Amino acid sequence: MSHLFSPCHLGPLALKNRIVIAPMCQYSAVDGAATDWHAVHLGHLALSGAALLVIEATAVEPAGRITHGCLGLWSDETEAALKRTLQVARAHSRMPIAIQLGHAGRKASSHVPWQGGMLIPPAEGGWQPLAPSALPQLDGEAPPQALDDAGIQRIVAAFADAARRAHRLGLDAIELHAAHGYLLHQFLSPISNVRTDGYGGSLAQRMRLPLQVFEAVRAAVPASMPVGVRISATDWVDGGWDLAQSRVFVEALQARGLGFLHVSSGGVSPRQKIPIGPGYQVGLAEQLKRETGATTIAVGLITEPAQAEAIVAEGRADLVALARGMLFDPRWPWHAAAQLGAQVEVPPQYWRSQPRGMSGLFGDVHIGMR
Repeated sequence: MSHLFSPCHLGPLALKNRIVIAPMCQYSAVDGAATDWHAVHLGHLALSGAALLVIEATAVEPAGRITHGCLGLWSDETEAALKRTLQVARAHSRMPIAIQLGHAGRKASSHVPWQGGMLIPPAEGGWQPLAPSALPQLDGEAPPQALDDAGIQRIVAAFADAARRAHRLGLDAIELHAAHGYLLHQFLSPISNVRTDGYGGSLAQRMRLPLQVFEAVRAAVPASMPVGVRISATDWVDGGWDLAQSRVFVEALQARGLGFLHVSSGGVSPRQKIPIGPGYQVGLAEQLKRETGATTIAVGLITEPAQAEAIVAEGRADLVALARGMLFDPRWPWHAAAQLGAQVEVPPQYWRSQPRGMSGLFGDVHIGMR
Protein backbone atom coordinates (compact mmCIF):
# COMPACT_ATOMS: atom_id res chain seq x y z
CA MET A 1 0.00 0.00 0.00
CA SER A 2 1.29 3.46 -0.89
CA HIS A 3 2.15 5.64 2.09
CA LEU A 4 1.43 8.76 0.03
CA PHE A 5 -2.10 7.54 -0.61
CA SER A 6 -2.83 6.42 2.93
CA PRO A 7 -5.45 8.37 4.93
CA CYS A 8 -4.48 10.84 7.63
CA HIS A 9 -5.87 13.63 9.79
CA LEU A 10 -5.17 17.29 10.37
CA GLY A 11 -6.61 17.39 13.85
CA PRO A 12 -10.28 16.46 13.39
CA LEU A 13 -10.16 16.86 9.60
CA ALA A 14 -9.97 13.49 7.81
CA LEU A 15 -7.98 13.41 4.57
CA LYS A 16 -7.97 10.62 1.97
CA ASN A 17 -4.27 10.86 1.15
CA ARG A 18 -1.16 12.91 1.95
CA ILE A 19 -1.12 15.29 -1.05
CA VAL A 20 -1.82 18.98 -0.40
CA ILE A 21 -2.26 21.69 -3.04
CA ALA A 22 -0.28 24.58 -1.60
CA PRO A 23 -1.69 28.14 -1.79
CA MET A 24 -0.66 29.97 -4.95
CA CYS A 25 -1.40 33.66 -5.49
CA GLN A 26 -3.32 34.35 -8.71
CA TYR A 27 -3.35 38.19 -8.61
CA SER A 28 -6.76 38.10 -10.32
CA ALA A 29 -9.17 39.53 -7.73
CA VAL A 30 -10.98 42.85 -8.07
CA ASP A 31 -10.95 44.94 -4.88
CA GLY A 32 -10.24 41.73 -2.99
CA ALA A 33 -13.20 39.88 -4.52
CA ALA A 34 -12.82 36.52 -6.24
CA THR A 35 -13.60 36.49 -9.96
CA ASP A 36 -14.47 33.93 -12.63
CA TRP A 37 -10.76 33.12 -12.83
CA HIS A 38 -10.85 31.79 -9.26
CA ALA A 39 -13.85 29.59 -10.06
CA VAL A 40 -11.98 28.06 -13.00
CA HIS A 41 -8.65 27.82 -11.16
CA LEU A 42 -9.97 26.32 -7.91
CA GLY A 43 -12.61 24.27 -9.69
CA HIS A 44 -10.16 22.30 -11.80
CA LEU A 45 -7.71 21.85 -8.92
CA ALA A 46 -10.56 20.44 -6.84
CA LEU A 47 -10.81 17.63 -9.43
CA SER A 48 -7.13 16.72 -9.10
CA GLY A 49 -7.44 13.89 -6.58
CA ALA A 50 -5.36 15.63 -3.91
CA ALA A 51 -6.45 15.43 -0.28
CA LEU A 52 -6.65 19.15 0.49
CA LEU A 53 -6.80 22.35 -1.55
CA VAL A 54 -5.52 25.52 0.14
CA ILE A 55 -6.82 28.80 -1.28
CA GLU A 56 -4.17 31.40 -2.03
CA ALA A 57 -2.90 33.97 0.48
CA THR A 58 -6.00 35.98 1.36
CA ALA A 59 -5.60 39.42 2.89
CA VAL A 60 -7.43 40.25 6.10
CA GLU A 61 -7.58 43.97 5.27
CA PRO A 62 -7.10 46.00 2.07
CA ALA A 63 -3.67 47.26 3.14
CA GLY A 64 -2.61 43.66 3.64
CA ARG A 65 -2.76 42.77 -0.04
CA ILE A 66 0.49 42.12 -1.87
CA THR A 67 -0.97 43.59 -5.08
CA HIS A 68 -4.16 45.24 -6.28
CA GLY A 69 -5.16 41.81 -7.60
CA CYS A 70 -4.82 39.86 -4.37
CA LEU A 71 -7.74 38.01 -2.84
CA GLY A 72 -9.28 39.36 0.37
CA LEU A 73 -11.75 38.31 3.04
CA TRP A 74 -12.48 41.50 4.98
CA SER A 75 -16.04 42.48 4.02
CA ASP A 76 -19.46 41.12 3.14
CA GLU A 77 -18.64 41.75 -0.53
CA THR A 78 -15.42 39.73 -0.53
CA GLU A 79 -17.13 36.97 1.47
CA ALA A 80 -20.03 36.79 -1.01
CA ALA A 81 -17.67 36.61 -3.98
CA LEU A 82 -15.70 33.75 -2.45
CA LYS A 83 -18.94 31.97 -1.57
CA ARG A 84 -19.92 31.92 -5.26
CA THR A 85 -16.50 30.54 -6.18
CA LEU A 86 -16.73 27.79 -3.59
CA GLN A 87 -20.21 26.83 -4.75
CA VAL A 88 -18.79 26.09 -8.20
CA ALA A 89 -15.95 23.94 -6.85
CA ARG A 90 -18.10 22.07 -4.36
CA ALA A 91 -20.79 21.24 -6.89
CA HIS A 92 -18.39 18.74 -8.46
CA SER A 93 -15.85 17.82 -5.78
CA ARG A 94 -15.84 16.57 -2.20
CA MET A 95 -12.24 17.65 -1.63
CA PRO A 96 -11.75 19.58 1.63
CA ILE A 97 -10.80 23.21 1.06
CA ALA A 98 -8.73 25.39 3.40
CA ILE A 99 -7.77 29.05 3.18
CA GLN A 100 -4.50 30.81 3.91
CA LEU A 101 -5.05 34.09 5.77
CA GLY A 102 -2.29 36.66 5.75
CA HIS A 103 -1.09 40.23 5.66
CA ALA A 104 1.67 41.38 3.31
CA GLY A 105 3.15 43.96 5.67
CA ARG A 106 6.05 45.78 4.01
CA LYS A 107 5.66 43.64 0.87
CA ALA A 108 2.26 45.22 0.17
CA SER A 109 1.42 47.72 -2.58
CA SER A 110 3.39 45.86 -5.25
CA HIS A 111 2.93 45.35 -8.96
CA VAL A 112 1.78 41.88 -10.02
CA PRO A 113 4.72 39.62 -10.94
CA TRP A 114 4.19 39.87 -14.70
CA GLN A 115 4.50 43.64 -14.35
CA GLY A 116 7.76 43.48 -12.43
CA GLY A 117 6.53 42.97 -8.86
CA MET A 118 8.12 46.15 -7.48
CA LEU A 119 6.71 48.57 -4.91
CA ILE A 120 3.99 50.98 -6.12
CA PRO A 121 4.26 54.34 -4.29
CA PRO A 122 1.00 55.90 -3.07
CA ALA A 123 1.44 58.74 -5.57
CA GLU A 124 1.32 56.16 -8.38
CA GLY A 125 -1.78 54.31 -7.20
CA GLY A 126 -0.36 52.24 -4.38
CA TRP A 127 -0.87 52.52 -0.64
CA GLN A 128 1.26 52.85 2.49
CA PRO A 129 2.73 49.46 3.52
CA LEU A 130 2.77 48.56 7.21
CA ALA A 131 5.47 46.71 9.13
CA PRO A 132 6.89 46.09 12.59
CA SER A 133 9.67 48.59 11.85
CA ALA A 134 10.26 51.31 9.26
CA LEU A 135 12.72 49.17 7.30
CA PRO A 136 12.12 48.71 3.55
CA GLN A 137 12.25 45.28 1.93
CA LEU A 138 14.74 46.47 -0.70
CA ASP A 139 17.38 49.19 -0.60
CA GLY A 140 16.12 52.35 -2.24
CA GLU A 141 12.46 51.73 -1.53
CA ALA A 142 10.41 54.07 0.62
CA PRO A 143 10.19 52.70 4.16
CA PRO A 144 6.96 51.15 5.43
CA GLN A 145 5.05 52.67 8.33
CA ALA A 146 5.85 51.08 11.67
CA LEU A 147 2.68 49.83 13.32
CA ASP A 148 1.60 51.41 16.59
CA ASP A 149 -0.33 49.54 19.28
CA ALA A 150 -3.69 50.53 17.81
CA GLY A 151 -2.64 49.27 14.38
CA ILE A 152 -1.44 45.98 15.84
CA GLN A 153 -4.72 45.39 17.64
CA ARG A 154 -6.66 46.29 14.49
CA ILE A 155 -4.77 43.65 12.55
CA VAL A 156 -5.31 40.99 15.23
CA ALA A 157 -9.04 41.75 15.07
CA ALA A 158 -8.97 41.62 11.26
CA PHE A 159 -7.49 38.10 11.32
CA ALA A 160 -10.20 36.97 13.73
CA ASP A 161 -12.94 38.52 11.58
CA ALA A 162 -11.60 36.85 8.44
CA ALA A 163 -11.49 33.53 10.30
CA ARG A 164 -15.15 33.87 11.25
CA ARG A 165 -15.98 34.59 7.61
CA ALA A 166 -13.99 31.53 6.55
CA HIS A 167 -15.99 29.40 8.95
CA ARG A 168 -19.29 30.83 7.67
CA LEU A 169 -18.19 29.86 4.16
CA GLY A 170 -17.87 26.26 5.32
CA LEU A 171 -14.13 26.08 4.73
CA ASP A 172 -12.49 23.09 6.36
CA ALA A 173 -9.29 24.59 7.80
CA ILE A 174 -7.32 27.81 8.16
CA GLU A 175 -3.63 28.27 7.53
CA LEU A 176 -2.02 31.44 8.90
CA HIS A 177 0.73 32.83 6.70
CA ALA A 178 3.77 33.46 8.88
CA ALA A 179 6.30 32.84 6.11
CA HIS A 180 7.92 34.34 3.01
CA GLY A 181 8.66 37.74 4.50
CA TYR A 182 5.05 38.80 5.04
CA LEU A 183 3.81 40.59 8.15
CA LEU A 184 3.78 37.80 10.74
CA HIS A 185 7.18 36.62 9.55
CA GLN A 186 8.41 40.23 9.64
CA PHE A 187 7.57 40.39 13.35
CA LEU A 188 9.38 37.09 14.00
CA SER A 189 12.61 37.90 12.21
CA PRO A 190 15.26 40.15 13.80
CA ILE A 191 16.12 41.26 10.26
CA SER A 192 12.82 43.09 9.84
CA ASN A 193 11.84 43.70 13.48
CA VAL A 194 14.03 46.14 15.41
CA ARG A 195 11.29 47.41 17.74
CA THR A 196 12.17 48.34 21.29
CA ASP A 197 8.71 47.88 22.79
CA GLY A 198 6.89 44.70 23.81
CA TYR A 199 6.72 43.46 20.22
CA GLY A 200 10.46 43.42 19.50
CA GLY A 201 13.83 42.55 20.89
CA SER A 202 13.76 39.15 22.57
CA LEU A 203 12.42 36.05 20.83
CA ALA A 204 9.42 35.99 23.16
CA GLN A 205 8.53 39.57 22.25
CA ARG A 206 9.05 39.03 18.50
CA MET A 207 6.68 36.05 18.72
CA ARG A 208 4.07 38.07 20.58
CA LEU A 209 2.01 39.35 17.62
CA PRO A 210 1.98 36.06 15.65
CA LEU A 211 0.89 34.24 18.80
CA GLN A 212 -1.81 36.83 19.48
CA VAL A 213 -3.07 36.37 15.93
CA PHE A 214 -3.10 32.60 16.34
CA GLU A 215 -4.96 32.84 19.65
CA ALA A 216 -7.55 35.21 18.17
CA VAL A 217 -8.15 33.00 15.14
CA ARG A 218 -8.26 29.81 17.21
CA ALA A 219 -10.86 31.42 19.51
CA ALA A 220 -12.92 32.70 16.56
CA VAL A 221 -13.69 29.29 15.06
CA PRO A 222 -14.86 25.98 16.53
CA ALA A 223 -12.46 23.22 17.55
CA SER A 224 -13.66 21.16 14.59
CA MET A 225 -11.84 23.58 12.25
CA PRO A 226 -8.07 23.02 12.40
CA VAL A 227 -5.87 26.11 12.45
CA GLY A 228 -2.35 25.62 11.12
CA VAL A 229 0.57 27.90 10.40
CA ARG A 230 2.95 28.19 7.47
CA ILE A 231 6.38 29.28 8.60
CA SER A 232 9.70 30.09 7.04
CA ALA A 233 11.87 27.81 9.15
CA THR A 234 14.94 29.87 8.32
CA ASP A 235 15.70 33.21 6.67
CA TRP A 236 18.85 31.71 5.10
CA VAL A 237 20.67 34.81 6.42
CA ASP A 238 23.21 34.86 9.25
CA GLY A 239 21.68 36.53 12.29
CA GLY A 240 18.13 36.07 11.03
CA TRP A 241 15.29 33.73 11.90
CA ASP A 242 16.45 30.11 12.10
CA LEU A 243 15.48 26.56 13.00
CA ALA A 244 16.21 26.95 16.70
CA GLN A 245 13.83 29.91 16.95
CA SER A 246 11.31 28.09 14.77
CA ARG A 247 11.25 25.21 17.24
CA VAL A 248 10.44 27.56 20.12
CA PHE A 249 7.72 29.21 18.03
CA VAL A 250 6.17 25.87 17.05
CA GLU A 251 6.12 24.70 20.67
CA ALA A 252 4.36 27.92 21.66
CA LEU A 253 1.82 27.36 18.89
CA GLN A 254 1.27 23.76 20.01
CA ALA A 255 0.48 24.99 23.51
CA ARG A 256 -2.25 27.09 21.91
CA GLY A 257 -3.80 24.35 19.79
CA LEU A 258 -1.76 24.17 16.57
CA GLY A 259 -3.48 21.91 14.05
CA PHE A 260 -0.64 21.51 11.55
CA LEU A 261 2.66 23.04 10.49
CA HIS A 262 3.48 23.89 6.86
CA VAL A 263 7.26 24.33 6.56
CA SER A 264 8.76 26.66 3.98
CA SER A 265 11.69 29.10 4.17
CA GLY A 266 13.12 32.46 3.16
CA GLY A 267 11.47 35.60 1.84
CA VAL A 268 12.33 38.26 4.38
CA SER A 269 15.62 39.48 2.94
CA PRO A 270 17.23 39.84 -0.49
CA ARG A 271 20.47 38.69 1.20
CA GLN A 272 19.12 35.16 1.53
CA LYS A 273 21.25 32.35 0.11
CA ILE A 274 18.95 29.42 -0.55
CA PRO A 275 20.48 26.06 -1.57
CA ILE A 276 17.75 25.26 -4.08
CA GLY A 277 17.45 21.67 -5.27
CA PRO A 278 14.93 18.80 -5.21
CA GLY A 279 13.20 18.71 -1.82
CA TYR A 280 15.48 21.46 -0.51
CA GLN A 281 13.11 22.35 2.36
CA VAL A 282 12.17 18.81 3.39
CA GLY A 283 15.00 18.61 5.92
CA LEU A 284 13.58 21.65 7.71
CA ALA A 285 10.17 19.99 8.00
CA GLU A 286 11.80 16.74 9.10
CA GLN A 287 13.76 18.38 11.90
CA LEU A 288 10.77 20.32 13.24
CA LYS A 289 8.58 17.22 13.08
CA ARG A 290 11.20 15.21 14.94
CA GLU A 291 11.77 17.84 17.61
CA THR A 292 8.16 18.90 18.23
CA GLY A 293 5.96 16.07 17.00
CA ALA A 294 3.79 18.53 15.04
CA THR A 295 1.75 17.23 12.13
CA THR A 296 3.95 18.57 9.36
CA ILE A 297 3.54 19.42 5.67
CA ALA A 298 6.72 19.53 3.57
CA VAL A 299 6.95 21.69 0.45
CA GLY A 300 9.61 22.81 -2.01
CA LEU A 301 10.57 21.20 -5.33
CA ILE A 302 8.73 17.99 -4.57
CA THR A 303 7.99 16.94 -8.13
CA GLU A 304 8.19 13.16 -8.54
CA PRO A 305 5.75 10.59 -7.11
CA ALA A 306 8.57 8.35 -5.86
CA GLN A 307 10.15 11.34 -4.13
CA ALA A 308 6.88 12.24 -2.39
CA GLU A 309 6.28 8.60 -1.45
CA ALA A 310 9.70 8.35 0.17
CA ILE A 311 9.23 11.54 2.20
CA VAL A 312 6.06 10.16 3.78
CA ALA A 313 7.23 6.53 4.02
CA GLU A 314 10.43 7.55 5.80
CA GLY A 315 8.50 9.71 8.27
CA ARG A 316 10.23 12.91 7.18
CA ALA A 317 6.85 14.69 6.96
CA ASP A 318 3.23 13.69 7.37
CA LEU A 319 2.07 15.27 4.11
CA VAL A 320 3.64 16.82 1.03
CA ALA A 321 2.48 19.98 -0.73
CA LEU A 322 2.85 20.93 -4.37
CA ALA A 323 2.41 24.40 -5.83
CA ARG A 324 4.03 25.17 -9.20
CA GLY A 325 4.15 21.45 -9.97
CA MET A 326 0.39 21.24 -9.58
CA LEU A 327 -0.14 24.23 -11.87
CA PHE A 328 2.02 22.56 -14.49
CA ASP A 329 0.28 19.20 -14.07
CA PRO A 330 -3.15 19.56 -12.44
CA ARG A 331 -3.58 15.76 -12.64
CA TRP A 332 -0.36 15.06 -10.72
CA PRO A 333 -2.17 12.94 -8.08
CA TRP A 334 -3.71 10.78 -10.82
CA HIS A 335 -0.31 10.12 -12.34
CA ALA A 336 1.22 9.51 -8.91
CA ALA A 337 -1.49 6.98 -8.07
CA ALA A 338 -0.85 5.18 -11.36
CA GLN A 339 2.88 4.95 -10.63
CA LEU A 340 2.44 3.88 -7.02
CA GLY A 341 -0.34 1.35 -7.55
CA ALA A 342 -2.88 3.38 -5.60
CA GLN A 343 -6.39 4.70 -6.20
CA VAL A 344 -7.58 8.26 -6.60
CA GLU A 345 -11.06 9.80 -6.50
CA VAL A 346 -12.11 11.09 -9.91
CA PRO A 347 -15.45 12.63 -11.00
CA PRO A 348 -17.60 10.25 -13.09
CA GLN A 349 -17.38 12.53 -16.12
CA TYR A 350 -13.68 11.54 -16.33
CA TRP A 351 -13.98 7.81 -15.58
CA ARG A 352 -13.58 6.91 -19.25
CA SER A 353 -10.12 8.49 -19.24
CA GLN A 354 -8.69 5.58 -17.22
CA PRO A 355 -5.93 4.14 -19.41
CA ARG A 356 -6.14 0.52 -20.54
CA GLY A 357 -4.26 -1.75 -18.21
CA MET A 358 -4.88 0.46 -15.18
CA SER A 359 -8.18 -0.98 -14.04
CA GLY A 360 -8.81 0.05 -10.44
CA LEU A 361 -6.94 3.36 -10.61
CA PHE A 362 -10.23 5.20 -10.17
CA GLY A 363 -11.69 2.60 -7.83
CA ASP A 364 -14.57 0.27 -8.61
CA VAL A 365 -16.15 2.27 -11.42
CA HIS A 366 -18.74 1.00 -13.86
CA ILE A 367 -19.38 2.66 -17.21
CA GLY A 368 -22.28 1.63 -19.41
CA MET A 369 -22.90 2.70 -22.98
CA ARG A 370 -25.47 1.75 -25.59
